[in-house]
Amino acid sequence: MTTRSHSKDSPDVENLLSAMRQAQGLSRADLASRSCITRQAGHAIERVQYLPATAVALQLASALGCRVEDLFRLVPKEELIEGEWSAGSEVPHALEPSTRVKVARVGSRYIVRPVVDLGEVLNYAVPADGLLVPSPPVQPGSAQSSSSRQVQVRLLRDRRVIEQEIAVAGCDPSVFLAGDYLRRQKESCTVVGWTLGSAAAIEALKRGEVHIAGVHVVDARSGESNLPYLRRHLTGDEYLIVTFAMWEEGLLVARGNPRSLRSIDDLGRGDIRLINREEGAGARILLDQKLAAAGLDAGTITGYQTIARSHFHIARTIAEGHADVGVGVRAAAHLFGLDFLPLQQARYDLVVPKAHLSAHPSIEAFLNILVSRPFRTEIDALGGYDMSQTGTVHALRS
Repeated sequence: MTTRSHSKDSPDVENLLSAMRQAQGLSRADLASRSCITRQAGHAIERVQYLPATAVALQLASALGCRVEDLFRLVPKEELIEGEWSAGSEVPHALEPSTRVKVARVGSRYIVRPVVDLGEVLNYAVPADGLLVPSPPVQPGSAQSSSSRQVQVRLLRDRRVIEQEIAVAGCDPSVFLAGDYLRRQKESCTVVGWTLGSAAAIEALKRGEVHIAGVHVVDARSGESNLPYLRRHLTGDEYLIVTFAMWEEGLLVARGNPRSLRSIDDLGRGDIRLINREEGAGARILLDQKLAAAGLDAGTITGYQTIARSHFHIARTIAEGHADVGVGVRAAAHLFGLDFLPLQQARYDLVVPKAHLSAHPSIEAFLNILVSRPFRTEIDALGGYDMSQTGTVHALRS
């Protein structure tokens, strides 16, 4: 049996003394004798009539062969925070109360997103930071707009732990592996990866909704990765750009290439079903560049408007036979057992506002993980990644 103290003037404490004593087959008299306290005092402590002094708590723990915290635990008090709903997610008033959410402290703001945005698998694998608190319905014509993104969250985890989480937007899922490596060094730190295409990731970074954005866009004119795109979309020079990996991008097709696809030109045959990425994704930009170079009209390609939200979504759709081809990375083809027709090599870079390096307690440690030998060795083993340039820093503007 466990009990809790509820004194107005004392912290909420879970009292496990009685349960621990009974588990060891001891009577109250036995425990009192072993711990050199009176039986009446032991009974009062078990009934939570008062909390024991430090010396008495140590005596009880010694008598039971355990730690003080095994007998008396502080119960975290329910904490509510005000947050801002991510602009990339459905407006909160349309969601059910108690929606499971992740919370990121970015600068001075708390950014809130539903856990379900992580995808169908991670929705059940990643614990929520809190639950959305129901808000009163917005009356028509009221001052509070239906587009208001201010929400309340009832936290399920310690706020101080949540504030160490790193929010990363991008389309490379191996960021979660980096998070696991980081957790081995800093137990309370986690990394949450939001699957967004390159353009959407950069926009989320500019809105101050994430700490890091991943991008892979090759400039059609110069053939240079990312920097021309970033120079057009980011102002100033207050960003650190670090290479995560090189990877190959190309056409993903079913094993054995049953549709006998050889190049982008084959997408115009009329009997080929494409699965595409959203506008602004690096794979979509590459596809549009190649279609233009081949003189193909995107509107004539079956499936051009059928959208997948990630490289793995593309690969799974082809593996399940719902599409014949899509543009993605070799690593996704490798994972789903697909054939791969290379189109180009691209660099996947991480963009970090320099202000976060000093303001966030874990981002520098996260970047150090990327260049560590064990992490690079494991990413190499996944297939489809070239880690030879990992950790290289690029200047946004010379």
